[in-house]
Amino acid sequence: MRADLDKEPHEIAAMFDGVAEKYDTTNTVLSFGQDKSWRKSTRAALQLKPGEKVLDLGAGTGVSTEELAKSGAFVVGVDISLGMLKVGRRVRPHVPLVAADALALPFPDKTFDAVTTSFVIRNVANTPAALRELARVTKPGGRLVICEFSHPTNGPFRKVYLQYLMRSLPAVARRVSSNPEAYVYLAESIRSWPNQQEFASIIGENEWEKVGWRNLSGGIVALHRATRRAA
Repeated sequence: MRADLDKEPHEIAAMFDGVAEKYDTTNTVLSFGQDKSWRKSTRAALQLKPGEKVLDLGAGTGVSTEELAKSGAFVVGVDISLGMLKVGRRVRPHVPLVAADALALPFPDKTFDAVTTSFVIRNVANTPAALRELARVTKPGGRLVICEFSHPTNGPFRKVYLQYLMRSLPAVARRVSSNPEAYVYLAESIRSWPNQQEFASIIGENEWEKVGWRNLSGGIVALHRATRRAA
């Protein structure tokens, strides 16, 4: 199935259930292998230390959680899709994975030293509420890094990228994905997502400060960084 841009949680969960089995492989193919470098950049931006507690929201099969754990921090992954978690627990049994909604995290206030999410905040029904919920479970002064699709900064490149996004990406997905319709939603949701400055403003309005970003792959992806405001 394919979710619509209203992003009802049950639709999003069902959509990701449908792509779970081939999700990691499909992402690598569609990103031309850049997904691995994006995960490494996210880990570096978090500046994790051994022993710190970290939340990986929207962890899916745990591939990002596994990368973050290389820092020596204790990382727990959370996802709303039971299908993704089922695959993750099979292929990465050593990675802690928990089923939960981004808008109602099952953790006490001020639990984590750092929180992160990759290619997920765009799929949440209420982005400001999700940012506040992430802030709730983060210690004052804790770090946030969001890795998300964004807007290429070069005009001609942006035009080519949008053509790939809306035409070629769904076509490629039909060959490698278990649910190609999900990638039509993916393309549409990326196109409608706020640009770097707009999203930075949204973060800053929802319990975070010192917001900044760095473009990856020419702005196809942006790493947004912020610090939890002191209580």
